[in-house]
Amino acid sequence: MDAIALGDLIDVVRSPALHLLAVPGESAVRIGEVLLYDAHAPLPTAPGALLLAVGVRAADAGPLVRAAAAAGMAGVVVRGSAGAPVEEAEACGTALLAVEDGSAWHHVHLTLASAVGARPEQSDSLADLFALADAIAAATGGATTLEDPHQRILAYSTVPGQPVDEDRRQGILGLQVPGGLENAAQYQSVFAASGPVRLPPLTPDDLPRLAVAVRAGDEPLGSVWVVDTGALAPDADKTLTQGASTAALLLLRARAAHELARHRNTDLLRRLLDGTTDPSDARRHWGTGPFRVAAFRLDGGGAGSAPDSEWTALRLLDVVRLQCEARSGRHACVLLDGVVYALLPVAEGRGAGDGDQQHRPLAEHVVRRAGDALRVPVRAALGGVVADLAGVTDSRADADLVLRLLHDGLPVATVDEVRPRVTLLQLAEVLRERPELRRGSWQRVRAADAGHGTEYARTLAAWLDAGCDVARAAKELSVHPNTCRYRLRQAGRQFGIDLDDPDERLVLWLQLRTLSGSGDSASP
Repeated sequence: MDAIALGDLIDVVRSPALHLLAVPGESAVRIGEVLLYDAHAPLPTAPGALLLAVGVRAADAGPLVRAAAAAGMAGVVVRGSAGAPVEEAEACGTALLAVEDGSAWHHVHLTLASAVGARPEQSDSLADLFALADAIAAATGGATTLEDPHQRILAYSTVPGQPVDEDRRQGILGLQVPGGLENAAQYQSVFAASGPVRLPPLTPDDLPRLAVAVRAGDEPLGSVWVVDTGALAPDADKTLTQGASTAALLLLRARAAHELARHRNTDLLRRLLDGTTDPSDARRHWGTGPFRVAAFRLDGGGAGSAPDSEWTALRLLDVVRLQCEARSGRHACVLLDGVVYALLPVAEGRGAGDGDQQHRPLAEHVVRRAGDALRVPVRAALGGVVADLAGVTDSRADADLVLRLLHDGLPVATVDEVRPRVTLLQLAEVLRERPELRRGSWQRVRAADAGHGTEYARTLAAWLDAGCDVARAAKELSVHPNTCRYRLRQAGRQFGIDLDDPDERLVLWLQLRTLSGSGDSASP
């Protein structure tokens, strides 16, 4: 998996609320994922993970630090530094970080996970945005933030001594501007204006703002906000306008870098799924396993015209990618022949059952969200868990087979849940490719039914499905048991079938189920 050096992580986050208390001195610490501690679940083996000590006081975190070190984790984050187990962390060779007492764990998790998932070029762009915020703050005389169109804080100034209010503190802590109708009205006025706008405080405890929209032509890219203490520089408006132009260039560059990275990621996954790339190339990008492939497909009944179908499939790709980013951490998604494939990691040290617990809720959530958003039923199939990227083609093959079995009553399934039916599908393909395996009494049975209107094939299939129980077969066929017995005797005499021979019964059942369509929907 991609990992970021601990020092780079701290630089990317750039939060005064995050403190480094202890770091191993012999080797560089690299962070690959951020986990929330759950006191009610076993601690997973997760090399390179940064564990957030949720529900554990800093002074009581010593045992957790030792357990995290034993699990191979790179470090632990505690809330507050008073009594933090610095000596235990140093003795275990584990990094120890602290966030301020008032920090909300879900905000900390979002911030750190976003920083871990950033590409190097994104990190460079992020550093440039922070530098720009500092430059604007120094030139205008007010603390500055840069935001995206969704009011997420992308960067903020750290110039010492500049007054801030509670709104700024809370926004930086969660990297999200606090909501509210009055706040929304201010944003509308900023994006409606052609230049900087001076805005009054929203509460008596807040400070006024000077704000300007960041645009590329008519497209809004974000906004820049400066806290106005009443002592801003005379040319603050001009400085802010110039800063917005620079911010637009940086945001466009960051977008281009992100799209380039996504394109490379998608192309690599496409070749990995097709088996046309060396798995070692993919390992350098996604690391080692275990992994599994999930496949998502729109139900054909709502496809519509070809352009509409393609557009809806692209929207499905967006939904899957968004939900995977929110719930699965590192992942990759690609659209191939109308099917959205997602490469999902399984937490190291866990097996297929744990993978099901991890990924099945994700698949069910995507099916619900995508179905509601696209107004088309969505199916989701989970391939088998494979130990390494070299086995991803097998997991994809599993997922493709499972997709063929899904219906309204079974919109989501793992390959293990439908393994018998998947095996029948695979047997059907083998039988259809091998003419010598298609020969047998079933062909004579089907020909007689077609020529004389009899139901020998249906009766034989029902009897074999019922485990050779005449009463159950008769009930399924809605006929009298004696009628069922008569048909079976006639089939044996007319077509030379020895129904007492278990081998003959097995071969006949397989051929009827997989070749003639006399069985249930397991036949393709």
